[in-house]
Amino acid sequence: MSFLNPWLLIGGLGIALPILAHLFNRHKVKETDWAAMQFLNRNVRVRSKQMRIQDLLLLVLRCLAILLFVFALSRPFSTGENSSALSGEQRSGVIIALDASFSMEEGDENSNRFKRALDQVKVISESIHPGDPVSLVLLGAEQDVIIRNMAFDANRFRNILFDLKAKPEALNLDNITSSLIGLVEDMEAPQKEVFIVSDIQEKSWNKQISRLRDGLKKLNENANVFIVPINGQPDNLAITNLDLVSGVLRKGTVARYKATVKNCGPNAVSNVTIQCKADGVQVDSKQINIILPGTSKTVSLFVPFHNSGSTRITAEINHDTLKTDNVRRVVAVVRDCVSVLCLDGTSGSAGRLLNAALLARNGGVKDEDYIVRSVPWLTFPTQDLEKVDVIVMANVPEITADQAKRLSKFVRNGNGLVWFGGDNIKASKWNEQGKELLPASIGQAVNNRDELGTGKPIDPSMPDHFVVRPLQSLPEDLISETRFQKHFKVEAADTSVPVLKLAGSDSPVLLEHSLGRGHVFMFTTSAETNWNNMALTPVFPMLMQKIVTYLAGREFEQPRVVGDSISLSYTSQPDANDAVFDTPSKQTINVPVRQYRNHYVAMLENAREAGFYTVRVSVQSAGIPVAVNVDTSESDITSLPEAELRKNLEDTGVTIASNEAELMSAIQAKRTTRSSSRFFIIAAIVILLLESWLANHFMKKRRPDLFKKQKAKQEQKVMSPVNMEVSHDA
Repeated sequence: MSFLNPWLLIGGLGIALPILAHLFNRHKVKETDWAAMQFLNRNVRVRSKQMRIQDLLLLVLRCLAILLFVFALSRPFSTGENSSALSGEQRSGVIIALDASFSMEEGDENSNRFKRALDQVKVISESIHPGDPVSLVLLGAEQDVIIRNMAFDANRFRNILFDLKAKPEALNLDNITSSLIGLVEDMEAPQKEVFIVSDIQEKSWNKQISRLRDGLKKLNENANVFIVPINGQPDNLAITNLDLVSGVLRKGTVARYKATVKNCGPNAVSNVTIQCKADGVQVDSKQINIILPGTSKTVSLFVPFHNSGSTRITAEINHDTLKTDNVRRVVAVVRDCVSVLCLDGTSGSAGRLLNAALLARNGGVKDEDYIVRSVPWLTFPTQDLEKVDVIVMANVPEITADQAKRLSKFVRNGNGLVWFGGDNIKASKWNEQGKELLPASIGQAVNNRDELGTGKPIDPSMPDHFVVRPLQSLPEDLISETRFQKHFKVEAADTSVPVLKLAGSDSPVLLEHSLGRGHVFMFTTSAETNWNNMALTPVFPMLMQKIVTYLAGREFEQPRVVGDSISLSYTSQPDANDAVFDTPSKQTINVPVRQYRNHYVAMLENAREAGFYTVRVSVQSAGIPVAVNVDTSESDITSLPEAELRKNLEDTGVTIASNEAELMSAIQAKRTTRSSSRFFIIAAIVILLLESWLANHFMKKRRPDLFKKQKAKQEQKVMSPVNMEVSHDA
């Protein structure tokens, strides 16, 4: 026999209390001889001996009761297959890990995977004894502990299950076992059991199987581990992307978005309809004839902008039983006018090339809604930046400290800056004044010309960045025709991201970083043709137009994923102490504004819902929408076959139970620990009752006259004058 709380056995010393009480209650009797005593002497000795035996019996019973209570509090238990029912009850602490990722919503509303998982949890709860510790954790992007070490109560537990719902999150398998190990270590129970109830997605479990095996082995050292797989239909479609492809976001224009639909299931799907809505009104619709298993299809959706301001754009399909990933959301901040100011540090050649690239889609014609101006850089102090959205600096030699502050404020307010190098650049001056402004510090100019003088091409492996997505659709030979004979060697800041690199090297051609609410792009080469031939290829206008579209937007246009943070940046200390975030479910959350480096930020940690959030600087201010989508890595909902699951986990000690009967049988087979606490408590109570009865019985024999007097008083009370009067009247 073992004890869960062995240190409580020290309480067994409490048996000294009744012994001490017995010794202190003994008193010495002074003997006085008198004549009649000789006739009673023998009888008194006999009676005295009987009384001592009775007192010792009562003392033993009291001590035994204390010892039994101490044993019960020490929580004794026996382990092993040889422990019999006489050893106690089969008791266990239970930890239930329930998969609540959005793949568990596959199926109809009344019988989806999550509902069936809850049914299995109810089966597990039927094996838990009242008072046993139980923990319940929901698995998703993070582990959400609903209850921890709660003394089990069936009604309360069922009420908790009734309120549970799946979350629009992807399942993160990285730290599940480590979290469960922590819960096991935190639980006090003679035996511990861990139940993982999940749909066991084939893609994620196969990818993490090595780490999961190691984690489950370690978990099984301190608890019996059960995996309860929940199966479902594998068919599922998901909209994985909704991206702006072309068009400047301004009033009176039409923008083209690209929606990507992926068939995550094993069967081909035909006649898939995609609807596009702007602020809830349908503006376009497309149909895909067929999508083969494991493939994606894209369609173009055209969105007209009739008004300026923020526009909520959605692409949606309605084709399968998992609706969570059937919609994709973005936000477009539409302006009345987009204005670009080019500060030319050359004799005018760079400005002409930039104007031509930015107005290429309009045939070189300016209009009142899209203004591109090129001025000499020396006129910068006289320029009014209030109506400028993007500044392009081409081969500007240097800036003063005041100009650097002005540009920094311009960008922090949510505007954009594009910087080009060139022969006129004074690197030391820029590194001194523009250190915070630019994404990298400038080094020496590097000559890339080969023997033929052609230079190096762009690396065709590009990141998934908004401004280079159109380039990825170009033929590789067309991209390779863009050659760079010269560029600056730079040292990128920690906050910068390389967007384009030279082939065969890590030298960046284009970098980007955020500054406050705006962004800065930095070309390490020139906008002119003396350092490259970029302006003579389709790459230059495509890049410049996408960069301006990107910079003319706002940070709220970038969609988030469930689990990401949503931030609101300020350029100066705001009047209100809190920002206000309205969730898609209409919940209002106040978030304190905190100072971060040189600006102020209100950040909502861990967006838990998919949909459109509304961000406000105060309760009275206008709201700005932010799109939050689900992580479509969870959209491949094919479950790992049970035979393959058993094979992968065969040497981990984990028990796999796929149905109710198998689950109950496995629990009974594994639950070999019996707790004797209740047995000792009952025994202690019985002994205390016996001791009380014997004490009362012995007292009656010793003082019969006292009990007779008490009985007479009770009879006299019954026959009181009031009762007599009532009897007479009767």
